[in-house]
Amino acid sequence: MNQALIAGLIFLVAIIAIMTEKVNRTTASIGGMVLLLAFKVMNLDQAISYIDFNTIGVLIGMMLFVGVIKHSGLFEYISIKAAKLAHGDPWKIMVLFVVLTAVCSAFLDNVTTVLLMGPMTMTIARLLELDPVPTLMAQIFASNIGGTATMIGDPPNIMIGSEAHLSFASFLFNTGIPCVFILLVLFVMLRLYYGKHLHASESAIRQVMMLDEKKAIVDARLMKQSIVMIVLVIIGFMFHDQFEYQTAFVALAAGGIMMLIGGIDIDEVVANVEWPTLLFFAGLFVLVGGLEKTGIIAAIAKVIMSATGGHVILTMLVLLWASAFISSILDNIPFVATLIPFINAMGAHGMNTEPLWWAISLGACLGGNGTLIGASANVVLSGIAGKHGYPITFQAYLKKGIPVMVMSMIVSTIWLLLRFGFTA
Repeated sequence: MNQALIAGLIFLVAIIAIMTEKVNRTTASIGGMVLLLAFKVMNLDQAISYIDFNTIGVLIGMMLFVGVIKHSGLFEYISIKAAKLAHGDPWKIMVLFVVLTAVCSAFLDNVTTVLLMGPMTMTIARLLELDPVPTLMAQIFASNIGGTATMIGDPPNIMIGSEAHLSFASFLFNTGIPCVFILLVLFVMLRLYYGKHLHASESAIRQVMMLDEKKAIVDARLMKQSIVMIVLVIIGFMFHDQFEYQTAFVALAAGGIMMLIGGIDIDEVVANVEWPTLLFFAGLFVLVGGLEKTGIIAAIAKVIMSATGGHVILTMLVLLWASAFISSILDNIPFVATLIPFINAMGAHGMNTEPLWWAISLGACLGGNGTLIGASANVVLSGIAGKHGYPITFQAYLKKGIPVMVMSMIVSTIWLLLRFGFTA
């Protein structure tokens, strides 16, 4: 049987299993990986080569980092402070957390941001006796929108910026501006989605307002160390390229240092790492690797390019929407890596490629909001929710995620047409 057909079928079966939730998503992804090996689509060495160990390293490092920090009481302190600033109003708290998540994701890895924000959300939900899922969903959307806004916010943007020689400032203008408008529309959608459900009892609000956030500090020394380390981590993520270090090094170094100086039981810290999430990612990377190895992703890219007949604006719009829908179920990194040579080839034939770069940036990054597996942040936050007894199902996420993604594409379409429609 044709290897491309085998890889495609295995990928489809695994995705359907994840979507229908008939099988645990980690079991589905690892099972799919085993089938690829069993049918000799790839050998073990090749499978391992498709795992993005930089992403895995970031996840492990930041999970260990957060696992130590949480023993200081920092998350509880910030949560109580935020709740009191918002006067216990769940909607205002959501808005505050969405803005904070979006801004942090513009300068930090999305996974790092949600790993820091997730525990605060769970704490506030417990204090106000609220379902944390609406705020966690809002943070997922915000992390992907914020990550799209800058050159360092999402890996595809780093790749595009490097290949096309685009500056940090050019990303702020060409992706940052539409992301601001997308975030504003998101607030309207969140209000429609969750406005009726974001209500805390008067007694819960009174109890929160009476809390002394300073009493939430369990270990003042560790808290000070945590704040210093968080600042250093932010600096590390912002300037890792200049020092020629991968983001995984920054995250693992931060996790290692915190375990060394934190004085916390290491077995407990390691036990709190989301190992099922890490295994899910490993399997998913190999599944997508099967599509890449057998040429399926390259074939998709060729179809996209040939369908537009070389018309710049049409190519721009097809790339935007196709990148969004494909990136909602595939890892956007290999997909963008596949598109880059095609766009370069079109540039060599005289086409103005600037609109195309921005189209795949907006489409590939914002498309992650479409499904529960569309971006790393989605998987990580849903894992945190499930661990605390608030599972986010694939279908439940899809009902909110697809409209958010489509809205993002409509805003991006309008922006790109205004930006390039009369000049391309």
